[in-house]
Amino acid sequence: MTSPVSTVPVSTVPVSPCLVTIRIQQDDFDIAREIAILTGSRTDIGAVVSFSGICRGDEDSAKIAALTLEHYPGMAEEEIKRHADEATSRWPLNGVTIIHRVGRFMPGQNIVLVLTASQHRQAAFQAAEFLMDYLKTSAPFWKKEESATGTGWVEAHARDDEAAARWTRS
Repeated sequence: MTSPVSTVPVSTVPVSPCLVTIRIQQDDFDIAREIAILTGSRTDIGAVVSFSGICRGDEDSAKIAALTLEHYPGMAEEEIKRHADEATSRWPLNGVTIIHRVGRFMPGQNIVLVLTASQHRQAAFQAAEFLMDYLKTSAPFWKKEESATGTGWVEAHARDDEAAARWTRS
């Protein structure tokens, strides 16, 4: 049985004209429930884009037995909020939910959820992609993989930095 990360409060922070929810937790999330919470009975939302990251069972043909995610409490939430603020300033969003889990995960288990809501799909798609690119490169989370060959910390990938770099303003 997992318990919530006690040092990380659940926060709903108003950003711009949209509501931003950021949570770091050990417990699983229900995607449909989170979409219902985000949209409520609002009629100003015409599109919700969801991205859910799931623990893979292999990496470069090597079987993964488990993945452990750790974070820097307080700093992780601030970094995520900073990028959520940027997303809401770049796109006309009506709501954002970002949930990132920490702890030990088996292949197939949920790790991260990003929801973006807008009147139109293009803004919601772009904002969700922007947020995931930055979560992969800037949020202070660390991954440790367990496999038949041993356990080790996962290094950053150049492909993630390249994906995030396309969002840099000149």
